[in-house]
Amino acid sequence: MTFDATTTDATTVVVDLGARSYDIIVGKDLLPQAGPLIRPVLSAGDKPKVVIVTDDIVAGHHLKTLTSSLDASDIAWSTITVPAGEASKNFQQLELVLAQMIEARIERNDAVIALGGGVIGDLAGFAASVLRRGVDVIQIPTTLLAQVDSSVGGKTAINAAQGKNLIGTFHQPRLVIADISVLQSLPPRELKAGYAEIVKYGLIDDPAFFDWLVENGSALLDGDNDRRQFAVVKSCEAKARMVAGDERETGNRALLNLGHTFGHALEAEMGYGDGLRHGEAVSIGMRMAFDFSLATELCPEEDTERLKQHLIACHMPVHISDIPGKAQDGKWTADVLLHHMGQDKKVSAGEMTFILAKGIGQSFVTRDIDTEELMTFLTVEVSK
Repeated sequence: MTFDATTTDATTVVVDLGARSYDIIVGKDLLPQAGPLIRPVLSAGDKPKVVIVTDDIVAGHHLKTLTSSLDASDIAWSTITVPAGEASKNFQQLELVLAQMIEARIERNDAVIALGGGVIGDLAGFAASVLRRGVDVIQIPTTLLAQVDSSVGGKTAINAAQGKNLIGTFHQPRLVIADISVLQSLPPRELKAGYAEIVKYGLIDDPAFFDWLVENGSALLDGDNDRRQFAVVKSCEAKARMVAGDERETGNRALLNLGHTFGHALEAEMGYGDGLRHGEAVSIGMRMAFDFSLATELCPEEDTERLKQHLIACHMPVHISDIPGKAQDGKWTADVLLHHMGQDKKVSAGEMTFILAKGIGQSFVTRDIDTEELMTFLTVEVSK
């Protein structure tokens, strides 16, 4: 797969869902143009109304740019700001957001704009899906992870004490605006968390894209906007195909959860705090998925090692021991991790769903897992 910098003007990727199809617009310096991009998808009227949901960090970087563009397009707006971080994906914040939306008199013909990372996209999207039995949501993702994954596909949720994203809805956006330029404000840790989800697309069914990432991933993480845009477009195209073919995740869309069954268990054990970002958990989880595939004689060692070495080269976590502040008091056990996996939202008829691999670009969905083999594998993992 070759990289052509001349193709990095704004690109539109269509999520084909019939009458509910929508565009993902990917490019540089799109946030100042948000007003004219958004205006066509709003309901007719002299001055349509939106409410922007964001967090206290993103607001300081990008809210003024967005509201200025909305003003120039004669779109009325109000804002709701929540604390940054995964801890905001809970019932308390959902209730507060909904109450402020009602106080702002957001009606069915108005829209919600989610300006932020995956937490904001999930929280604002969920709130929009239940407010007055559903209002439109427009996603403006400001993290790499949200641009390539959580803003696309309509999955919205909050966390429960028992597990991640267990309470939510499918609520497709009307539009996604992925401005590559806003990624410049992200710290390296946040970029690497998003990069894990990009790697995932190569591992699922696109070995040529994985090869490209091996050659270009470091430059992407170091600030090359053209390469970032190329990777975001490739990722969005892959996800759009899967969403169009399996909107409700009853079949192959589950492949997008590669690394997530293991990763969500790690997040649960860490209490969904900043000690372990979602993308960091996915990085470890993908390596675990490939090593478990190796342990069960499904995947060649060459591919598992190639994945691990690429993640290490990008300074990403690959082992449980790489998690800062990991408990050393015996808390991390195979039994505990297996318990968390049993609460995963993909459990069906009491059976856990795993995405394993026969090699790079050859991932598959299975429930045919030997519990003893899994326990043996997890026991080794927690002892590393």
